[in-house]
Amino acid sequence: MQVMKWSIIALAVAAGSTQMAMASSQSESKGFVEDSSFDIFNRALYMNRDFKNGASNGASDSANPAGYREEFGLGIRLLLESGFTQGTVGVGFDAHSLSSIKLDSGRGRVGTGQFSKTGDGRADDTQTEVGGAIKFRVSDTVLKHGNMMVDTPVFSTDDSRILPEVGTGTLVTSNEIEGLEINAGRFTGLSGQTATTRDSEGLESINFAGASYSFTDDFSGAVYASRVEDEFNKRYLNLNYNLGLAEDQSLNFDFNAYRTTDTGNNPDEIDNNIWSLAAAYNIGAHTVTLAHQRSSGNSGYAYGIDGGGTIYLANSVQISDFDSQDERSWQARYDLDMASFGVPGLKFMTRYVRGYDINWGTDQEGKEREWNLEARYTFQEGPAKDLMIRARSSIYRANTVHNDNYASDMNDFRLIVEYPLSVL
Repeated sequence: MQVMKWSIIALAVAAGSTQMAMASSQSESKGFVEDSSFDIFNRALYMNRDFKNGASNGASDSANPAGYREEFGLGIRLLLESGFTQGTVGVGFDAHSLSSIKLDSGRGRVGTGQFSKTGDGRADDTQTEVGGAIKFRVSDTVLKHGNMMVDTPVFSTDDSRILPEVGTGTLVTSNEIEGLEINAGRFTGLSGQTATTRDSEGLESINFAGASYSFTDDFSGAVYASRVEDEFNKRYLNLNYNLGLAEDQSLNFDFNAYRTTDTGNNPDEIDNNIWSLAAAYNIGAHTVTLAHQRSSGNSGYAYGIDGGGTIYLANSVQISDFDSQDERSWQARYDLDMASFGVPGLKFMTRYVRGYDINWGTDQEGKEREWNLEARYTFQEGPAKDLMIRARSSIYRANTVHNDNYASDMNDFRLIVEYPLSVL
C-alpha cells in the first residue's frame, strides 16, 4: 500500500489546479453497456491442517475428531460490472454471485473455513450469496453503495479461502489529482467467507477515511483512520521507498504501522501499537527480504470485525500474524522468478519468521516460529492461459498452549487452483 500525512494531502489539494488532468474518466465514458464487463473467477482449494502432540482439530462436533482438518472445495464467483451512463453524473451498478461447492469433507475433519456447518456439524454441500451495488461517478470520483469487496488498510475483506468476505455500506474513491487517491466509507455489515447473511461478523458500523499519494515514482505514502462502533479506533501509516541501484538491481523499503485503542465500550481493553519494516533487495530473478515487526501496549493487535484482511504488516504470513502483546519478530525471505531462466510464470518463495518476548499471560516467555514454502505456476498461453496452480506449505511451532489464536504445533498444506475467465 501507499501512504502519506494529512498535511501533505492538503498541500496537494491546494496545488490541484496544476495537476488536474484535462480529461476525466467520466468525460471519456463510452456508456452503460459499452464499458460493461462480466468475469467468472474459479478457485479450488484443498487444505489440510495437521495438529501435533495429540491435539484434536478443535473445530469438529464429532465425538471422535481427527487430529487434523481436511477439506476440498470449489468457489465460483460471477462478477458483473456495468459501465457508467454518459453525462456529468454517470450511473451504473455492480452485481455478484458467490457460490461454494463441497468436494470433500467429513464430520471429524471439518473446520478449514471453507464451508458453513449444518445442524449436525457437517460441512454444507453448497451455498450461494448474491449482492450488488449502485454506483455514481462525477469526473474521477466514484460513490458506490451496496455490497462489495473492499481493500484498504483499515477495512479489508478477507479472500484467503474459496470465497471472500463481503461488506455492506458506502465507499467513495477519488482520483481527481494525479498520484493522489482518497477513500472514505461507512459500512454497517460484514458477511463472512462461509456466510450468506449480510452481517455474520457482528459489525455494528465502521467509519473510515484515508489517502495514498505518490510523491515520486519511487516514494509513496498513505495514512488512514477508522472507528469501529463499540470496538476500537485505529490509525494507520505507510511509507514505501524504492531505490534503484545498478542495472537489474533495486532496494525497497516498506514501513507499516497501526495504533489501536478501544472506544471505552469494549469489555476487553485494547491498547496496541504495532509496526513492521521490510527491506527487499532484488537482483534479476532473485529477491531477498529481511523484516522486523514489533508490538507493544496492553494488548495484541485487534482486527477481524473490521475485515479479516485488515493487517497490512510484513510478518502476517500463512498461519500466524506475529501480532501478540509485546511480541517482536524477524523474517528472512527468498523469492525466485524463473522467467529469467526461460520459464515465465513459474515462481518460488520460502520464508522463516521467529517471534519472541510474547506476553500470553503466563510466567513463561512466549515464542513462536513459522517456516513457509510456496511454488506457483501461471500458464502463459493456450486454452489454459491465466490458469494458476499454487502449492503452499507451512510448519508452525510455539512453546505454549496458551496461544489463543493457534494450536501450539501444526503443519498446514494448501493446494490452490485459480482460473479467471473474461466473458464480456
